[in-house]
Amino acid sequence: MVQFRIYNTDFGDFSLKPRRTRGARALGGRARRAAEVLGARAGAWADSDLGVDVRQRSSAHTRGIGGVILLNEIMDAVVHLINDSLEFYRWSLIIADKRVENWTLMQSPLPTLAVSSLYLLFVWLGPKWMKNREPFQLRSLLIFYNFGMVILNFYIFKELFFAARAAGYSYICQTVNYTDDVNEVRIASALWWYYVSKGIEYLDTVFFILRKKLNQVSFLHVYHHFTMFTLWWIGIKWVAGGQSFFGAHMNAVIHVVMYLYYGLAACGPQFQKYLWWKRYLTILQLVQFHVTIGHTAYSLYIDCPFPRWMHWALIAYAVSFIILFVNFYYQTYREPKKESIRNGKIFVNGNEMANGIIKSENRLVIENGKKKKKGKAKRE
Repeated sequence: MVQFRIYNTDFGDFSLKPRRTRGARALGGRARRAAEVLGARAGAWADSDLGVDVRQRSSAHTRGIGGVILLNEIMDAVVHLINDSLEFYRWSLIIADKRVENWTLMQSPLPTLAVSSLYLLFVWLGPKWMKNREPFQLRSLLIFYNFGMVILNFYIFKELFFAARAAGYSYICQTVNYTDDVNEVRIASALWWYYVSKGIEYLDTVFFILRKKLNQVSFLHVYHHFTMFTLWWIGIKWVAGGQSFFGAHMNAVIHVVMYLYYGLAACGPQFQKYLWWKRYLTILQLVQFHVTIGHTAYSLYIDCPFPRWMHWALIAYAVSFIILFVNFYYQTYREPKKESIRNGKIFVNGNEMANGIIKSENRLVIENGKKKKKGKAKRE
């Protein structure tokens, strides 16, 4: 038994101190032995299959609780991110260009995103739909479309060039003027048409797929079309003027030349001899991207009062195009091509060989192992 006695301390207060008797000591010994036996049995049970199963279930339960907690934390982070993004978007609308807020497609990014999503969906499903179908013959439509794009891009260039001159724009550094000045509105309107033209250019891909020219629907092609239309909505919404005119009017000139080439090519084989300059279109585009980087970098260097984040984004965007276009140029014009068979026809270095004749772009026709120089290229 355990008895307690009261004793005094040097400080005059008291406390309880246990005093163990002989019976209590004996009881304590039996308790220790019982505890040892129980411990041994518990250890044996823990090593048994049942014990292992219980531990596994307990561990799984603990992991389940941890997983739920982690999932809740992730969901909270996602909700906060969405709320912060919506708050940032609402704030950004306050500083957006008021001149364009009621223009077609400019009230919300959703129409642009919807059109771009449908474009990607067609890029994915279109080839599957055309797999067992004959390619469409769209010659008349292609002629109309390509020359229509020549006219549209020339109009955009003309408007930007002459309105910028009338407004006294600088080609080195030009801030955005959000006033209703006639020339500023004219520039904003031309930039809006430039943005719309990028949406119309989605038809490039549609026509390639319908004609089963799937080799043309490369990553570069899709990336270029998708990003230009989507990103230029941002450009028109916040900076429909200023430095934005520089890249747009330069790109419009290049597209005049590019669609002129495609339009002539669609007119028929009689124009092929005039289209030797196709490779220089790629070089022209590469020059454009290098000029864009140089112009933008210099604007950053002189601290031009134009959104810096847009300058940096434009540089990164141009670099991505340089990488992709250089790769395209090398694979198309520099890399040796191997003999391949497509649709039952043999191609050597990209030139079709039919009935023992290789139809070569360099105007050499090979017949029965002999080379003959021709005045003009052999055509189908």
